[in-house]
Amino acid sequence: MKDSAQPPGAAIALIGAAGALALGASLRAAPGFEGLAGAALAGVALAIAIIDWRFLIVPNELTALALALGLVDLSYRNWSVMPAPALEALIRCTVMAGLFLAFRLGYRRLRGREGMGLGDVKLAGVAGVWLDWTSLPIAVEIAAVSALGFVVARQLVSRQPLDPLAKLPFGAFLAPAIWMAWLLQHWWN
Repeated sequence: MKDSAQPPGAAIALIGAAGALALGASLRAAPGFEGLAGAALAGVALAIAIIDWRFLIVPNELTALALALGLVDLSYRNWSVMPAPALEALIRCTVMAGLFLAFRLGYRRLRGREGMGLGDVKLAGVAGVWLDWTSLPIAVEIAAVSALGFVVARQLVSRQPLDPLAKLPFGAFLAPAIWMAWLLQHWWN
């Protein structure tokens, strides 16, 4: 009997290919330790996206791992000028998490129901550690446009009326968008 909780072989192959491409792109954008850190971010982002997609949860353990990886990468690259880069990263982390928390609370107050989980708020904090001020809005925009594109495509294919109560795993879009913005940030520099 086939276990319906297990993804089909094609999905596993696609996930593996995405991981391999992310590894190659990370090392190409930032050779050495920084590229390996970016590849690790890609792997964690992929895991978060899969879990959020399937179970509508962003695991705290993976969020903490992404945060720790970002701090290790930051420390490695800026060891001689610490603590200023770490302080700036923690400020970005706090600002991003604060903005997402404000959105979450405002939505709940206006609509009377949850519209964003705390996992997404924590993931926004992770973005603050990995990305500079210029790349942060790019990551959010990539995630939002991707999520909106998915909803529109799903509606066009299903031809069903839009369900305003349907849940969408935003972390499945935000986690990969953080890595994509990291990649763009390194290609620009």
